[in-house]
Amino acid sequence: MKLVVIHTDGGCKGNPGKGGYGAVLVCGKHRKELAAGYILTTNNRMELRAVIAALELLKEPCEVRVYSDSKYIIDAMTKKWLAGWQRRGWRTAANQPVKNRDLWLRLLAAAGPHRLHWHWVKGHAGNAENERCDALANAAVAAPGLLEDEGFVKD
Repeated sequence: MKLVVIHTDGGCKGNPGKGGYGAVLVCGKHRKELAAGYILTTNNRMELRAVIAALELLKEPCEVRVYSDSKYIIDAMTKKWLAGWQRRGWRTAANQPVKNRDLWLRLLAAAGPHRLHWHWVKGHAGNAENERCDALANAAVAAPGLLEDEGFVKD
């Protein structure tokens, strides 16, 4: 299996507000950067979209190390929150509907064929790849032609 290292970041100007994500994929000496911006979304949705976009690029099963500054994503994957939500019919431990279910389902589908390892990194703390993802996300928010975040529901 190929080893792919993915760094991701997402953010919003306002929450909800205009948002963007950035991702960097590295496989051996190959490197790919991704970014997209959205008209109205949330920070958590952008964090999820960054990981999804990166995983959806992979054309074969890979060993994947995902680095994110999103505790929302890292905790959901490493503390088995996602498995619990599924067991409870997409309800939280407090019996509330899980937010961003559409993107969690898409993440599950994108993750399916891969062997994933999840790693939290502190944001804005000098990690070069995390800083690059943040710059990509900010540039995407400022770019023309922002996308509609289908699935976003304003609470």
